[in-house]
Amino acid sequence: MFDPEILQKPAAELSAREIVARVTHTRAASPGAITASLASRARRPLLGEKGSLFLVAADHPARGANRVGEDAMAMADRGGLLRRLVLSLERPGVDGLLGSPDIIEDLALLGVLGGKVVVGSMNRGGLSGASFELDDRFTGYTAKSIAGSNLDGGKMLLRIADGEPETARTIEACAKAVGELAERGLMAMVEPFASRRDDDGRVRNIYEPEPVIRAVGVSSALGETSAYTWLKLPVVDGMERVMAATTLPTLLLGGDPGPDAEETFSGWRKAMGIPQVRGLVAGRSLLFPQDGDVASAVDAAAAIVANRPELARKAAR
Repeated sequence: MFDPEILQKPAAELSAREIVARVTHTRAASPGAITASLASRARRPLLGEKGSLFLVAADHPARGANRVGEDAMAMADRGGLLRRLVLSLERPGVDGLLGSPDIIEDLALLGVLGGKVVVGSMNRGGLSGASFELDDRFTGYTAKSIAGSNLDGGKMLLRIADGEPETARTIEACAKAVGELAERGLMAMVEPFASRRDDDGRVRNIYEPEPVIRAVGVSSALGETSAYTWLKLPVVDGMERVMAATTLPTLLLGGDPGPDAEETFSGWRKAMGIPQVRGLVAGRSLLFPQDGDVASAVDAAAAIVANRPELARKAAR
């Protein structure tokens, strides 16, 4: 039996189970509330007074990627994931969210997206581990639906694997999306990787400067105009060389932290000093820290983005 008192409680006070109960009840009883919640959402500029942008990412499950570290199903519990996202979005210094339509709509129904930058994930068709993984079809937002949902931009994944014909189709689709977003004055966030398929059939990304630089050049030139294009890039060795390949504003990719979160944070700190780097998009590394303290992990990242090294070191301990 649904408890109507759950509808009155602030989202931050809800348990994971209560979050699921509230969102599912609203979806079943008032599906139109999704459109209304997004339409009434207060917007803000991409860059605030600090001139940087810090987004929490949560579009991984849409591509079948639920793994964090050794836990293959870490992101599969929707109530737990939403609770972590609600907590993250309430932390000072967090500017907004990158998510798939279902997660963005869940959070809109919880009322936590007002005054935030919200970027919709567009191509999630290249499912993790599938034989067609490099066929990154657009199965999520379109430029039209991003504008219609009162969002601030769209993100697309572009894995460049020279030996795979799917790459050419993805490049063409991303170029079209860049143009369609620009027509509406919306950010196009392109996430390029240099990739390959190993002998075992698995798709792997290449984290070496030269291939990444090549991917940056391809991604920067997509579409009829680059006026609204941002890049989202992994931190690799020789990041100064990588960033010298473009003038486009760039956000660092958080990625999976692995066993050494401090090494991940250190890479962010170094890269944030490069002029083209304007912020960070991180998901798993902040939502599922090894010590379980989501607030501290988010605060540490926010301090790095805000260029407050003393706070970043303190929060990362």
